[in-house]
Amino acid sequence: MERAIARTRTAFVSATLLLCAVGVPGCKDQAKESAKHAVEDANTLADQVDKDVGEIERGLPEGAKALGALYAKGADPKGDIPAVRSALLKTVRDVPDLNIAKSTFFALADDKGLGIRNNLEQDAMAGQDLMKLFPGIQKSVTDGTFVTTTGAFPGPPTANGPDKDWIATMPVKGDDGKVKGLFVTGWSYRRFALHLQDTLKRELQDALKKSGDTGKLPIFYIGVFDASGVYTERQTPKVNEDAMVGLKLVEKTAAGPAQGTLTITEREFGWAAKRTPKLGADTGVIVLRSEL
Repeated sequence: MERAIARTRTAFVSATLLLCAVGVPGCKDQAKESAKHAVEDANTLADQVDKDVGEIERGLPEGAKALGALYAKGADPKGDIPAVRSALLKTVRDVPDLNIAKSTFFALADDKGLGIRNNLEQDAMAGQDLMKLFPGIQKSVTDGTFVTTTGAFPGPPTANGPDKDWIATMPVKGDDGKVKGLFVTGWSYRRFALHLQDTLKRELQDALKKSGDTGKLPIFYIGVFDASGVYTERQTPKVNEDAMVGLKLVEKTAAGPAQGTLTITEREFGWAAKRTPKLGADTGVIVLRSEL
């Protein structure tokens, strides 16, 4: 009996996908419904982006003040690298916003932008010229201000293509009030897209649980976009990322949030995109969604 029911369900799903593939109006309506839900999802994730960046905006200046102790009485932290890592670990632990931040690293660089040490066990940033990789951080030194910018750390591209890195810097000052170093943190766009995807998954699971619905979660993919392209988490099918790129999201969101439908490998999707200015100019999130 159970096998018969299973075969019936399989046949129903197969028939539904086939009908969608040939353009039955009901499937188009379903795609529009997915787009409507995607708008709600994009709003949720845009709020999450503001929250995540806000943690860095508040926490990094506080952390930079604590790290000023490394330069007390003219000391040079380059002479005691283990102490730098210990100070970074303690600072992140003691500053509430940094302790919950979505950053993948925290680091100290000198006033020329050369990496001294990060908080990770294996440090690939020591000696790197961060100012060359991320020219925008020069403003942190010259103006003594909090700065966010983008660039790319060296490394092989993913299966879907290159990644991009978002970083924030705050000057670390010595006893004399002069900039002695930089407190640096950040994340890659693809890693951040994974965080946003996990966030939305939890939101959708909670909504199902609260409503008592035993149905399945929709199929969905999240991307971070800007003028250089769209960046999805590493397990996203490339055909889906390519479809997002084809939407020309910076252009479509120039006047505000955008939404629509599209077909990818014979499946109907709804999509919605919204700018996230805190993350960067012409930057935003896209949700690609298909109901089951």
